[in-house]
Amino acid sequence: MPKRGNRKRLKERGHVCCAAAVTVADYADSDPAIVKSGRVKKAVANAIQKEVKLLCGLEASQVPVEEIPEDHLDCNKDGDELKISKKKKSKRHQDDGNSGEQYPIDIWLFLASYIRPEDVGKFALICKSAWTVTCTAAFWTRLYKRCYHSDVCLPARLQPEGIDRFRCLRICVIRSLYYMYEPFHFRLSEKPAIPESTPDTLQNCSCLLYWCKKGTGNRQDQRWEFSYKFKKQSPKLKNGYRNGLQFPRQYEQVHRNPDQDCYLLQITTLNFIFTPVVMGMTLTLFTINVSSDMRHHRVRMIFQDSPIQHGKKLQKDQGLQVILDPVQSVRLLDWWHPQFPFSYTI
Repeated sequence: MPKRGNRKRLKERGHVCCAAAVTVADYADSDPAIVKSGRVKKAVANAIQKEVKLLCGLEASQVPVEEIPEDHLDCNKDGDELKISKKKKSKRHQDDGNSGEQYPIDIWLFLASYIRPEDVGKFALICKSAWTVTCTAAFWTRLYKRCYHSDVCLPARLQPEGIDRFRCLRICVIRSLYYMYEPFHFRLSEKPAIPESTPDTLQNCSCLLYWCKKGTGNRQDQRWEFSYKFKKQSPKLKNGYRNGLQFPRQYEQVHRNPDQDCYLLQITTLNFIFTPVVMGMTLTLFTINVSSDMRHHRVRMIFQDSPIQHGKKLQKDQGLQVILDPVQSVRLLDWWHPQFPFSYTI
């Protein structure tokens, strides 16, 4: 037991530490430049702990003050230990991620039966097994049967008898959803007549087909419809496959799509306009302006034998120019649109 004088000195010493020795620089969030050494004194640390307990309503005499070892007062040492522990935790998390449990593909195929058509892309991004399920013919066949309605008028190729074939099954199911599935059908009505991205979308696209026909209606109707089928240049494939993933060989015919990256440009004019043949040429410029009568549109297209390299400007005297004026409407259709013409290979 310490003597009465020693107790008094210890009490006064603790009171001095709490009142005068504890400063803002002694706390953890203080500026290291203020503290000369990265080490907190043992007496100051114990005084801080005692003061905190007094503020919490606990008497220091009832709760024993635990002294902090000197090894834990070294800030630099604690920082090093913290870094080491973080590295160990990160390695542990990496090991846990690689050694995760993999479920059988039958479970993913069962879960796919409850996926909405607009969530198929998100479902395929969960893991490789989920993506593999979206490649199977069973997935697309079940999706078609879930959305099929006998009241909807479908083309012959999109009828249930045509869906039984594996060839181009995915493209046929997607096209049929725009007839049967209400959210997809509603998207078509919301799409503007002239999309703002039309000039950029058709940049450096090659013209595969071109045809024109007279508008159906009464004899006084002199409208003509000019159609151009374009194909966008395929992006560079990683390891020979899109997005670096290879479709299972047994389902390659299911994902076959001869109209991939194709667009149909439909331009309706008020009368017949002679235009040159541009099949096999590349569209390098596409502009839509106001016609001279200020009531219609004016479409100007320039075709060249080869696409323009990135960064080079188009010269005015180069290429074959096609001008359609006056134009009543301009439409750009994707391959999944119901009015997009079927390819003969489907």
